[in-house]
Amino acid sequence: MRYDLNLLPIFVALLEERSVTRAADRLGMTQSALSNALTRLRTMLQDPLFIRERYGMRPTAKAEALAPALTSALAALDTVVLGQQAFDPSRADQLVTIAPNSYVEFVFVPALTARLRELAPGIRLRTLPFGADIAATGVTSGTTAMVLGRITDAPDNLVVQHIAEDGLACVVRADHPKVGTKITKAQYERMKHVNLLPAGGRLRAGLFQALERGGLKRDVAVTVTHFMSIPEIVAATDYCATLPKLICRRLAGDARLKVLPAPVDLGTFPMQMAWHVRYRHDPAHVWLRDLVAEVAGSL
Repeated sequence: MRYDLNLLPIFVALLEERSVTRAADRLGMTQSALSNALTRLRTMLQDPLFIRERYGMRPTAKAEALAPALTSALAALDTVVLGQQAFDPSRADQLVTIAPNSYVEFVFVPALTARLRELAPGIRLRTLPFGADIAATGVTSGTTAMVLGRITDAPDNLVVQHIAEDGLACVVRADHPKVGTKITKAQYERMKHVNLLPAGGRLRAGLFQALERGGLKRDVAVTVTHFMSIPEIVAATDYCATLPKLICRRLAGDARLKVLPAPVDLGTFPMQMAWHVRYRHDPAHVWLRDLVAEVAGSL
């Protein structure tokens, strides 16, 4: 039997998107053209493949059984074809969309932008917010190149790579009347604190867990949603902020502030990147991932 290999990407897109509309958008097709392709797929594979439900399309048992072999075949074709293509970053002219969380955008994206300007000036960078819902970034459909931050419970169609570790430190105003070169546990628990709660982010859970492990309690006086407001609040009060060390390093240049070690070891947390499996062998994406890992390591 002869098979139409052009239908393989359509099968994979429908399997991952569970929606004709989203699959058509992803593949740059009209919905009618994709529906016609699905009809040919059903005829070729002699199965309905996808059943319409209230919230999308559910793959049939046969579609789920065929999925590993067909996605593997498509990946193998990508490897053969893309492996023959060279990528020259100095000649690249494209828009790359990434989704960093607010922490990564603050401490990492400026350094990445500088490296892109040096090595690939034709690449334009666009960022989307990465909060609690990784699917909302577009990375699970492949429309976004990668997400950057702390990634948990990633779906099966994403590859997750660890790229860096960071810890936690404290920031107070430089002329704080009760804090010298260090903060004791007793001082920390008597002080008022600035709490960072990024919209939709996971930093809150990570920090609370670290404080709990360290046996520290905080009296939170104000909660903000972005790092940029913290220096102004701390400089104008006797409050303390507990922040990632890479952010504290930025704030250490502010003469109004001083950065001190946390009163107990609060451990570390990971910085990760995740991308769609379809980009595993894409030369441009491989280059970008290597650059992201290099920049993260330099921090």
